[in-house]
Amino acid sequence: TQEKKGTIASQVNALEVYAEQDGHVIVPEYVCRDDGYSGAMLARPELDRLRDGARAGAFDGILVLSPDRLSRKYAYLILIMEEFERFGVDVLFVEHGISDDPQGALLLQIQGAVAEYERAKHAERYRRGKLFRARQGEVFWTSIPYGYRRIPRHDGVAAHLEISEPDADVVRKIFHWHAEEAMSI
Repeated sequence: TQEKKGTIASQVNALEVYAEQDGHVIVPEYVCRDDGYSGAMLARPELDRLRDGARAGAFDGILVLSPDRLSRKYAYLILIMEEFERFGVDVLFVEHGISDDPQGALLLQIQGAVAEYERAKHAERYRRGKLFRARQGEVFWTSIPYGYRRIPRHDGVAAHLEISEPDADVVRKIFHWHAEEAMSI
């Protein structure tokens, strides 16, 4: 993720440097970091907070690194941009700046479409990779059922599940209580 790579911090730093050089005042409580949320989603806590701040008139403008940081879906990007415009909040993109003329609108559309394409391409590669690994017999679940443990791929053997005896004993007891002794959950 971006947070693990340290790119969120570098993006925020780039915005702070730009704001300082251009004479903008940053409102600290509206510095947004949607850690762990995809830019393809509209429902993101930090974006919601930013939109609420715009609605409340808490600031005059927002500074965004690039359009795909605001949203990776073109339709959402336009919706958000129109919302900020309705509330009288200027949106300034540091990278890939967009003017307010027909060329700027076209550029925004192209950037939005490219971001959405890149996201779809990444998702398809991920899906195909998971399918390939599954066909090889590999287990790639992110959530392992209780009573098992995941053995990572090694020495040409695909990742797989193995029964975890201490946990399996608990599962057996619960099953016995429910099935044999008719205990409810």
